[in-house]
Amino acid sequence: MMTTMDVNAMSVAGFIEAFGDVAEHSPWVAREAASFRPFANREAMIRSFERAVRSANGDAQLALIGSHPDLATKARLTEDSTREQAGAGLNTLSADEFARFTQLNESYKQRFGFPFIYAVKGATKHMILGSFEVRVGNTPEAEFAMALEQVCRIFRFRIEDRVSA
Repeated sequence: MMTTMDVNAMSVAGFIEAFGDVAEHSPWVAREAASFRPFANREAMIRSFERAVRSANGDAQLALIGSHPDLATKARLTEDSTREQAGAGLNTLSADEFARFTQLNESYKQRFGFPFIYAVKGATKHMILGSFEVRVGNTPEAEFAMALEQVCRIFRFRIEDRVSA
């Protein structure tokens, strides 16, 4: 595990190499967050990633959301996503559960134009499925905001796994 001092000492290229995958398939978030260094602590680092995402234009935000895989699939999963989804039991779904996730993924994408995002670390498949069923009824604006919030939770968990407090 790295310290904040280690993170602050990295070159921009080293920072992007170490944290470019924190925001799924979107190293631009790390590149932007690097510009806010030095970080006083891990929380300041996390806030810098959030600031990078929230200050981006809508097209960049949509691309970031769209870079996330569907839950309960194997398509384009990073190592972090694979581990996080397995921890939530999404790799051991029954045939009925898998069919339900697949149906909800398709309904959600048709309604909103991007994949359902849920920071699965610490959650169960039942919690995720319940949230999925509720959120598919949200307005597009509310769900876009929720997707960004979940993206920020995902990289919070990932940074907490890599950088000591």
